[in-house]
Amino acid sequence: MRQLTARSRRTEIGGKLREQLKNWGLLHLQCFFFSLGQLCRTPAATLVTIAVIGIALALPAGSYQLLDNLLPLNKHWDDAVQISLFLKPKFDERAANKLAGLLRIRKDIAHVKIITKAQALEEYRRLAGFGSALALLNENPLPNVVVVRPTEAAAMPAASQVLLTQLEKLPEVELAQLDIQWVKRLNALMDLGRQAVGVLAGLLALAVLLVVGNTIRLGIHSHHDAIVIASLFGATRAFIRRPFLHSGCLYGLGGAIMAWILVKIAFALLNPPVRTLAALYSSDFELHGLSLGIVFILLLCGPGLGLIGSWLAVEYYLRKTKLGPA
Repeated sequence: MRQLTARSRRTEIGGKLREQLKNWGLLHLQCFFFSLGQLCRTPAATLVTIAVIGIALALPAGSYQLLDNLLPLNKHWDDAVQISLFLKPKFDERAANKLAGLLRIRKDIAHVKIITKAQALEEYRRLAGFGSALALLNENPLPNVVVVRPTEAAAMPAASQVLLTQLEKLPEVELAQLDIQWVKRLNALMDLGRQAVGVLAGLLALAVLLVVGNTIRLGIHSHHDAIVIASLFGATRAFIRRPFLHSGCLYGLGGAIMAWILVKIAFALLNPPVRTLAALYSSDFELHGLSLGIVFILLLCGPGLGLIGSWLAVEYYLRKTKLGPA
C-alpha cells in the first residue's frame, strides 16, 4: 500500500512538473513571437540596430579568421629554416660533396644540398642582371655552399642555434649563416595579432552591450504606460522583463547572422587579389571563410550579449521606477 502511495505521488509530481515545463515553454514561445512582431513593426530601426551589432561582431570574427588563415604559414616555419655553410676558397666541389656526405649522417639534419660556385654565379647573373660585368671577371669569386635543413626538433630556435655553433666550427666552413629572423618576426606579429583581436573583441562586446541596452531602454520608455498599467494589475518583474529579454536576444541573433554575412562578403572580395599575390610566390594560398566553430561561437555570443544588455537595461528601469513585485 505504501509503495502504491509513493508511486502515485511520484506520478503526480512528474505530471505537475511536465505541466509547468509545458506552460513555461508556451509562455516563452508567446513572448518570442510578440517580441518578433514588435521588431517587425519598426523595420528600419531594427535593421539599423542589427547592422551596427553585425559590424561590431564582424570585426573580431573576421580578424580571428584572418589569423587562422595565416596560421599554416606559422606552423610550417621549420620547413623554411636552413643553415648556409659558405666554404673556404681552398675547398673545391669534391670537398663540398665529402662534407655533405658527413652531414647527411647526422640525426639532427634532415636534408643537405650543395650549391657549387658555378651554380651560384649563374643564379646571381640571372637574378642581378649583371651578366656583362660578370663576364669581365678572371675567376669565379663565389664560394661553394652547403645548405643544411635541420629536422623538426632541431629547427626550433634554441636547438638551431646550437646546431649553428657546431657547424661553424667545422674546418671547411668560413661562414655559417642561420636565417630565422623573419620567422621570429612572424611569430611576434602573430602573437601581437592574437592579443589585438582579444582586446578588439572585448571593446566591441562592450559596444554591443551599450547598443542593445540603449535600444531596449528606448523601447521601455515607449511602453512605459503599458508597463505601469500591467504593474497595477499585479504583473511581476519577471513578466515585465521577459519580452524585452527576448527582443535583446533577437537583436543579438540578427547581429550575429549579419556579421557572418559581412565576413563572407569581405573574404569573397579579398580572395581574388590574395590569389593573385600568392601566385606571384608560386603558392596556392587563399582565404577561407568562417569555420563552423567560429560560426557557433558567433551565434552563441550574439544572443548572449543581447540578453545581458537587455537585462541590464530592464533591471535598471525596474529598480529606478520600483514597478512590479519581485
